[in-house]
Amino acid sequence: MTRTIDTSIRDGSRDGSGCLMCGGALSSSRARYCSRAHQQRAFRLRHQTKLPDLQRLRQELQRRRVVVAHTVYECPRCGERLVGERRCPDCNLFSRAIRLGRSLP
Repeated sequence: MTRTIDTSIRDGSRDGSGCLMCGGALSSSRARYCSRAHQQRAFRLRHQTKLPDLQRLRQELQRRRVVVAHTVYECPRCGERLVGERRCPDCNLFSRAIRLGRSLP
């Protein structure tokens, strides 16, 4: 039984054998990325943490009627930021909502 080795596989020029990030030329037939930077970028993309969906979080808080308690407000006059309080205690003005947040312990 004779085994033939395809020369295109041996030299790395087979179909779809480019860098997985950019499609560029590879240094060897076993390589998957053209550079260490692309290898690190691919690893970070595979292992990044998912960010919370703020729109869905706000809708859930509105459904529970607790969105005010989790919102950061800023006074338009003095710039003080408050969590869960719509009215500034010093200026007695209504504050504008900045984002969702929480108070630190």
